[in-house]
Amino acid sequence: DVSSPKHGKVDPDNMPHVGGNMWAGGTGGRDTAGLGGKGGPYRLDAGHTVYQVSQAEKDAVPEEVKRAAREMGEKAFKQRLKEIQMSEYDASTYERFSGAVRRQVQSLRIILDNLQ
Repeated sequence: DVSSPKHGKVDPDNMPHVGGNMWAGGTGGRDTAGLGGKGGPYRLDAGHTVYQVSQAEKDAVPEEVKRAAREMGEKAFKQRLKEIQMSEYDASTYERFSGAVRRQVQSLRIILDNLQ
């Protein structure tokens, strides 16, 4: 069961963590920032294979936990914007322009990776 969202511990060795309720950047777990889990405050990719919990499990997260996770994610987003000296308007403008060329940038990255 989910209890409350949190960032989680950072593994100094960046080992892959699947499931559980402890590690930031893990996959398929609960309550912590990561990918493929449920009840976490925001997505955090540590570069590992993503294991996804079912949509039914995600839907079963209590509304108060979802609300707390959204609030924590929003707070982290605003803090990150502050760190990089960006306003919310700047972020939305960046996202609008970035989204328009996202596929082309991805294609270019693939081409450059293959050339390396």
